[in-house]
Amino acid sequence: MATKKRGGRKYGKAASKRVESAMKRLKKGTLRSGKGGKGGKVKSREQAIAIALSEARKKGAKVPRKRG
Repeated sequence: MATKKRGGRKYGKAASKRVESAMKRLKKGTLRSGKGGKGGKVKSREQAIAIALSEARKKGAKVPRKRG
């Protein structure tokens, strides 16, 4: 008999705050890629979210590990 997975938050509140901040920086045009923000300007929404989740992971927020 298989057990059902219980629902819950996949991402923590801290992670969503990071994503919110990154989206604001993306729209403002100040979000940059690369180590220490030395890369080019981020133009895609997906890249902005990836950067935010990476930052959240480094800070120890509840974010699922990267696949692949």
